Amino acid sequence: MKTLLNIIWLVFGGFVLALGYFAAGIICCVLIVTIPWGIASFRIGAYCLWPFGRMVVEKPGGSGVFPLLGNVIWLLVAGIWIAIGHVVTAVAMAITIIGIPLAIANLKLIPVSLMPLGKQIVPSNQPFVSSYR
Repeated sequence: MKTLLNIIWLVFGGFVLALGYFAAGIICCVLIVTIPWGIASFRIGAYCLWPFGRMVVEKPGGSGVFPLLGNVIWLLVAGIWIAIGHVVTAVAMAITIIGIPLAIANLKLIPVSLMPLGKQIVPSNQPFVSSYR
């Protein structure tokens, strides 16, 4: 079931969202100082390509001063705009019945798009996990 949902997700929005994350990652890596945000952007982009069956958790030891400062900078520069993009895409996906799980998955991406540093993406044993641990 999760493979089917991932394929539908990829076709109806996941690929475009992932391209946005990859473009942000390239820009961040070119600017040298922002490489940590670039790596986080690539990680979220890969998660955005295939979100069902995976979930976001806090990285062990990932809640320090530097990830917090980095997340605040990311939130102000890019995070809020990416989150707005996820909300708009989720509303568009929720119009149809088949799109409701896709819309929920899109909303699941908002916390990690707002605060990407100090997070880790891990496999889950459930095809659809709506909680953020």
